[in-house]
Amino acid sequence: MTLLANVKRDYYDVLGVSRDASAEQIKKAYRRSAHKYHPDRNREDADAESKFKEAAEAYEVLSEPDKRTRYDQFGHEGLTGVGVHDYAHMNVGDIFSMFTDIFGGGARSRGGADLRTEVSISLAQAATGIERSIEFERRDFCDDCGGSGAAPGSELRRCETCGGYKQVEQSSGFGALFGRVITTCPTCRGRGNLVVTPCTACRGSGRRVKGRIVTVQVPAGIHDGQAIRIRGEGEPDSEGLHRGDLHCYVRVEPHPFLERHEDDLVCRMPVSFTQAALGAKVDVPTLSGKAELSIPRGTQPGQMFRLRGLGMPDLRYGRRGDEIVQIVVEIPKKLNKNQTDLLREFAKTEDKRVLPESKGFFEKLMKYLGGQGP
Repeated sequence: MTLLANVKRDYYDVLGVSRDASAEQIKKAYRRSAHKYHPDRNREDADAESKFKEAAEAYEVLSEPDKRTRYDQFGHEGLTGVGVHDYAHMNVGDIFSMFTDIFGGGARSRGGADLRTEVSISLAQAATGIERSIEFERRDFCDDCGGSGAAPGSELRRCETCGGYKQVEQSSGFGALFGRVITTCPTCRGRGNLVVTPCTACRGSGRRVKGRIVTVQVPAGIHDGQAIRIRGEGEPDSEGLHRGDLHCYVRVEPHPFLERHEDDLVCRMPVSFTQAALGAKVDVPTLSGKAELSIPRGTQPGQMFRLRGLGMPDLRYGRRGDEIVQIVVEIPKKLNKNQTDLLREFAKTEDKRVLPESKGFFEKLMKYLGGQGP
């Protein structure tokens, strides 16, 4: 049956869905209709192309909440002036390209290229956060030609391959709807026009490398290797509608005394064996300078002490970690005569059998040597 040119059917009837159909049900119904009536797929029905366009028009209205509401309230008359496409005068390829998201492929990129750069900061700056100016280069539109690639004052010629639509429909050879994909026109590279007289400044490319400086706020608590995304500071797409992002990777320089473990900081603190044995007060390096640490008598090598709140802030919540001081007892390699004599006198007073660690060790050793060990 031939569709009447001046009579529009109810859009819900066109897609075969109820008036309370969900957005997903409407989308699936349009997919079925597009499959069934696409001219390349249905060559037997003389009205296939008209039905295909009718389904596309119905889907455009019912898939957009504002248009659907107006249509539900006022019918076709309520759509006057709201920008519904005239599908009757569009070719099938143009309609197909408009709904490439429905068919799962071939849509043009909606953003330009992302860029990557780095910034180096100290551990102390990572703890407090810092504002830094970042200088980088990106390919941007040529100032002379405005990105067209054509010499100022010259004209552009419409691309004959895509007819100025910037995209072409290619078939994979199956001759069916899903055997076709929409791709960027290889002749004009998605511009829709061809340059007759190239711009001398950019050699017809429409792009030139430009330097740019942006300010980035590095948050407190950031870790080495994490990136900060600066939206819209990448390269523009072919149409200049969308830009990519700039990803700034943070490199935290090593600290001479402190090593980061999550939000805690570890400091290996060397002390003499007399300080460890007798106890002492020592100055420990911190992010903000130094802090005094009291070492109790009998401190053992490797023993750890915790300085609360002197670590790194949590990136998300701001809570600060601790600084952990690990004691490293240094044994002198050379002693003068006086030191040697004093230590010999000390050794005479030392009862190795009652020292807690050595006592346990030697007891186990005697059992082992006596054949009771493994």
